[in-house]
Parts: sequence; structure tokens; C-alpha cells
Amino acid sequence: QVQVVESGGDLVQAGGSLTLSCTASGLTFDDYAMGWFRQAPGKERQAVSCISWSGGRTYYSASVKGRFTISRDNANNTLYLQMNSLKSEDTAMYYCAADRRGRKSDYCLLSRDYYTDWGQGTQVTVSS
Repeated sequence: QVQVVESGGDLVQAGGSLTLSCTASGLTFDDYAMGWFRQAPGKERQAVSCISWSGGRTYYSASVKGRFTISRDNANNTLYLQMNSLKSEDTAMYYCAADRRGRKSDYCLLSRDYYTDWGQGTQVTVSS
């Protein structure tokens, strides 16, 4: 059974930084692309960033590009999201998930439609 657990969310002031972590078990972590998503109250879940299985390719939504950095540690089955220059509009529940459509695909897609095995999320609140 696949289990995904996000952590690292917190209350932070605008302009601050946070690093989120996501650990995954029950799957061969380094076979799959991974993604970070977020959902604000009353809004749909949207893609934030994704990373290929090797970490060689990363993609970001326009709203976070240049401020957030996705990375992964395949030896420890862990995905990270470094968030800098946080804004109030970054306030949301953050989720990670795996794209298990294929193994060792050297790309990833910024669409939640391709991802499964969602965690419970970790709350990020940015105060202005």
C-alpha cells in the first residue's frame, strides 16, 4: 500500500521561507515523477511544481517560478519544496503525489489529473 506523508507546513510572515518534505513508501520512489500541489479554501487543487524521476527536469507554475525550488532525495524516498519570498496568496494546504503512469519517464506534467496516491497535506499560512 502506498503511503505519502507531507510535513513542514507552518505559519510564516510574508517574505519568509519554508521547506516542505514528503516521504513516500510502498512504491519504488525513484521510478516516478513527483509533484507538489496546493489547495486554498474554496478553490481547486492546483499544480505548483513537479520533478522527473531523476531530478533532472523540473517545472513550476508561473505563480511560484523563481521563488520555489523542488528537489528529491531518492536514496531516502523524500521530496522537498523550498519556498522563498512567501506571499499571502501562497496560503494553502500543500500536497504531494506520484505520477505512476510510467517508470523512469524523463519528464513530468503540471496537472493533477496524472497523479495518484495523495497524502493528507500540510498547511502553509502566510501572514501579511
